[in-house]
Amino acid sequence: MQYIDVQKTIDEAKLNKFHLRVLFWCFLIIIIDGYDIAVAGAAIPSIMEEMKVSASTAGFMASSTLFGMMFGTIVFGGLSEKIGRRLTISICVVLFSLFTAAAGLCKDPISFSILRFIAGLGIGGVLPNIVAHMTEYSPKKIRSLMTTGMFSGYAVGGIVAAAIGKYFIMEFGWQIVFFAAGFPVFLVPFIYKYLPESLVYLEKKNKTNEIKAIMQKIEPSLQINEQTQLQFPPMAPHQSVPVTQLFSDGRFLSTLMLWVAFFTGLFMIYSLSTWLAKLMALAGYNLGSALSFVIALNFGAVIGCIVGGWLADRFHIKWVLVTMYTLGGIFLYAMTFDHSQNMLYLIIAAVGACSTGGQIVAYAYCGQFYPANIRSTGIGMAGGVGRLGAILAPLIIGYIVALNLPLEQNFMVIAAVAILGAVGIAFINHEKAAI
Repeated sequence: MQYIDVQKTIDEAKLNKFHLRVLFWCFLIIIIDGYDIAVAGAAIPSIMEEMKVSASTAGFMASSTLFGMMFGTIVFGGLSEKIGRRLTISICVVLFSLFTAAAGLCKDPISFSILRFIAGLGIGGVLPNIVAHMTEYSPKKIRSLMTTGMFSGYAVGGIVAAAIGKYFIMEFGWQIVFFAAGFPVFLVPFIYKYLPESLVYLEKKNKTNEIKAIMQKIEPSLQINEQTQLQFPPMAPHQSVPVTQLFSDGRFLSTLMLWVAFFTGLFMIYSLSTWLAKLMALAGYNLGSALSFVIALNFGAVIGCIVGGWLADRFHIKWVLVTMYTLGGIFLYAMTFDHSQNMLYLIIAAVGACSTGGQIVAYAYCGQFYPANIRSTGIGMAGGVGRLGAILAPLIIGYIVALNLPLEQNFMVIAAVAILGAVGIAFINHEKAAI
């Protein structure tokens, strides 16, 4: 009788068409997700003008999405272990596509905030499931690279949102970037059909034939038949709910520090994605030029995701992450000095590489830190707690903008948060990681 070690086979598999198909669909979903997050930042100068709202109110409007994301990350991160990741991801895409598009019809900040909160549930719900999915199916040697490469789609979505805003908002109004967010709902049937289900979920449901079919695609050289037996890593027995397992087996401090990393990383990202266009407009740049800085930020984020993942696979992922957060703080501090416009583009791109790129490496690290049976829950909880940073970021920066304080103080606040994140990551006990 033939026995196949499922995890070992996945770890040692060579990259093939199956892996690329999983990467393609996960990458596409993250592009859509990233677009839906970025639309508010691209449109916020025009929204403030048309709705005649203050900077602090605009910050609340932006935070409503992030508040929804906090709940969505926690709820859908755990729900996937009951109904499967494929269905969970499909539900999330429907939620954020339809309700983001509907927000374009709003005429007041209250209805806008309600619809964006509902959209945020889906946006936040996608993240832990996509990370867990990519981690589960990636070969071990390129696991971090595939996860961060996939997550570079987040920045690509930001570039698309800024580009549409730059070329169409002036002519068609801010609503155009929101209406465009509705089109991905037509992709949901294809996502459900072509994205493979989680092996962990299939094992729970005793769907052995489906698992064998997937294993054959992962490693085509295997000779699989009805007598083939599949061996999965033993699940740790537990008497408590999955959340409490995040703190067991010596993971207490490390789990808290991962939460600090997510809090600070998401604070950086959403401070910049929400307010960078407005801050540069306040510095004297027109809307088109201000959105060009957003494009530079996200272009740097794409580079940071790919390079960060490559470094994480070749060096110690924890210290790669500490370095990225630290450099992010340094580059943010550098923005407080006078520079030419071209130099500002370079510095902002470097900030994007270290902030978004660093956060994506943090997702990869979190996915690898926890064992498979609590991976989605671990990522979901870290992302959910981290959303507090994302929620506070637009509010705090909006409050500073409303006070008409020197522009540099906005960047100093974000830089300090980045350094705090680097310190937190340094205290993670890597010896307790599942990798």
